[in-house]
Amino acid sequence: MPVKNQDTQDTHRDRQASYERLNRLAYWMDERIAIPGTKWRIGLDALIGLVPGIGDVITSALSAYVISEARRLGAPRHLMWRMAWNIGLDTLLGSVPLVGDIFDVAWKANRKNVTLLMRHLERDAEQPVVAKPPAKTAEDLRRAG
Repeated sequence: MPVKNQDTQDTHRDRQASYERLNRLAYWMDERIAIPGTKWRIGLDALIGLVPGIGDVITSALSAYVISEARRLGAPRHLMWRMAWNIGLDTLLGSVPLVGDIFDVAWKANRKNVTLLMRHLERDAEQPVVAKPPAKTAEDLRRAG
């Protein structure tokens, strides 16, 4: 009986757990806070990015976690390059004062990257990967553990 390589052959449950972690990260980085009176949502990416110089570097490092998970889940190189492009563009344009801050609100690199990865995984999986919606209240966060 062939032995499965754990680095590239995750079970559906592992993929589900990864998706939920990544979905939560994208939510916090790109969509956590609703801007009153608009349909726009922002996250920590836009807020931390306001710190001159280091803000965009910090958020890029956090965003790189999505690529490391993609690698662990066996995503192809072209997909990881596309994800890196999304983060690189976010970092480069996000570092431009004022214009970059507006770009950060609209681009949402983390959400784009999680969506790209999940589409890839669902095409390869026998069962679709479906996540619970992210927790929105303190009570939801306590229940989620």
